[in-house]
Amino acid sequence: MDESSSVWLVVGLGNPGPEYAGNRHNVGFMVADLLAERMGGKFKRAGKAQAQVVEGRIGPPGPASRRVVLAKPMSFMNLSGGPVSALRDFYKVPLAGVVAVHDELDIDYGVLRLKRGGGDNGHNGLKSMTKAMGAEYHRVRFGIGRPPGRMQVADFVLKDFGSAERKELDYFVDRAADAVECLVTEGLERAQSAYNS
Repeated sequence: MDESSSVWLVVGLGNPGPEYAGNRHNVGFMVADLLAERMGGKFKRAGKAQAQVVEGRIGPPGPASRRVVLAKPMSFMNLSGGPVSALRDFYKVPLAGVVAVHDELDIDYGVLRLKRGGGDNGHNGLKSMTKAMGAEYHRVRFGIGRPPGRMQVADFVLKDFGSAERKELDYFVDRAADAVECLVTEGLERAQSAYNS
């Protein structure tokens, strides 16, 4: 996946609709929105695929920059695999060129972990993607921590970030966007050593 002609498909996972916009489960959308802003693009409906996309380049001008399709599936989280698979087919992206940006319960808030392949850890968006295309895609896992007390996981991920979390949210989203750019332009090992905290 290091030829400059290859296209990367970077997918921010979330749920569509304003009522979900600030949810912990939507941090993938937040990172995708920031990357689109950096690329100078606006999300548009993608043909028949149930997704919004921005096409552009990531990285420094010249041979080091990479062609990227940023995507936000407009199905709900647990149906993400269909739209992602359709986009992957349309843009002819190898599985190793797919990056899912998603919330992760088993990592402390704001901590990032990058990896390729592995299980879904109960995350319905990943479960759907893996079922649709296999597990060997890249993941940028954004820690949201575990729910407090006896709160159900489903309630926790569908709540907005708390006021203390929101103070640092922009910084953490910015760092996650940097990690995606590093992964795409410099590879997984370099991105892991820079961002896996």
